[in-house]
Amino acid sequence: MLRKLKQDPPSAPVVSVGFISLGCAKNLVDSEVMATRLLNAGFTLAPSPDEADIVIVNTCAFIRDARQESDGAIRQVCAWKAAGPGRHIVVAGCMPQRYRRALRESYPAVDAFIGLDDVERIPDILRRLLREQTALFDIAAESTAVIDPPPARVRFTGKSYAYIKVAEGCDSRCSYCAIPLIRGRYRSRRLLEILKEAEDLLAHGALELNLISQDILSYGRDLSPATGLPALLEALGRLGGRFWIRLLYAHPDRMTPAILDAMAAVKQVCRYLDIPIQHCDAGILRTMNRKGSPDAYRALIRSLREGLPGIALRTTCLLGFPGETDRHFQTLLDFIEEIRFEHLSAFVFSPEENTPAASLPDPVPAALAEERRARLMAVQRKIVDRNNRARVGQTAEILVEAPDARRKGGWIGRSEREAPEVDGVVRLKARALQPARFVKARFTAHRDYDMCADVL
Repeated sequence: MLRKLKQDPPSAPVVSVGFISLGCAKNLVDSEVMATRLLNAGFTLAPSPDEADIVIVNTCAFIRDARQESDGAIRQVCAWKAAGPGRHIVVAGCMPQRYRRALRESYPAVDAFIGLDDVERIPDILRRLLREQTALFDIAAESTAVIDPPPARVRFTGKSYAYIKVAEGCDSRCSYCAIPLIRGRYRSRRLLEILKEAEDLLAHGALELNLISQDILSYGRDLSPATGLPALLEALGRLGGRFWIRLLYAHPDRMTPAILDAMAAVKQVCRYLDIPIQHCDAGILRTMNRKGSPDAYRALIRSLREGLPGIALRTTCLLGFPGETDRHFQTLLDFIEEIRFEHLSAFVFSPEENTPAASLPDPVPAALAEERRARLMAVQRKIVDRNNRARVGQTAEILVEAPDARRKGGWIGRSEREAPEVDGVVRLKARALQPARFVKARFTAHRDYDMCADVL
């Protein structure tokens, strides 16, 4: 028998909801919004999905590997549902938004599929599901919503940091990318709403605000009257206090002197930028529908390093794009060895339906693309070793996050040069620390991608 909601008879047990959130930080924010709306509506959050009455799987559909991960999670939850009475499954996020009706046949055990614009409606959707006990399917053909998170929102990131989604969608139309097809046109949130969210997060203990969108540098251009990232950074800086602002996902074609000046002027802005180049060969970039060339990127990176001394740069590279030859790959490899990005990720081309690149000639064999990715990451590993060796003996401000599971009495933290979840960490040697605190530490060694440090 299904449990009833808390708002019904006072003695009725509460319905608990568990989350599986996959993909990028933007998806994670959507999961946090849903969790907060459910708590405010009288539901509870289960300690784990296995202990829940309802499980929400928030899916990613960016590339083949992401879809496979989402498929595995959905099938695992379907097996969980079959093992116990009264259990329900909701599949949310990019997979339902992208594939809409096809998913109903693939996963008949799922009770509801919801799109990207439905995250704020999740309490009503679950009530309807529990009341009708029938499958629900309600997804708009195109995502158009701009969602402002509720105050005091649940944070699955822990206490020390949070993500602020400043915009939704993308207008770049890179030939290989399905994100505009899934998340729609670029839509900025109002600056005042972002400031309210930032103040709320800081008041609840966050010390690092990670500003995210598909292209953070385009923030505000679509608003009327138009604003921009410099105005947002300056307004956040005026909140005052000791906290970090980190910029993630910056399209290299859209950096301007005004943005660079604002990054340098606002003291809370981390000397860090995630700026995915994808490739550096001009011909490959043109086929990707991106501008750029080795010389253009050299000039950009030089301006960043001169304007923001000590900045740590992260990038992403796409290997095996149709038409990529050994010469194109060597151009990229040489460029990476020359520039020495502090952080780098690489992924292999995935032909995505309804994107221009899916039908391009001269595909690169998957095995060769994987080999190129491995070679690139081997080069990057040497760069990281060299960069981290040079940091030994230096001191830095560290944001303490959690006890170190690998070392008794140790703690995990990050400097401003490491973004959460994607970069290495700083392993602190100290006995009495607390999470969500800044400490000064001296680097004593490096291991793999991580730094070791003693608290001063």
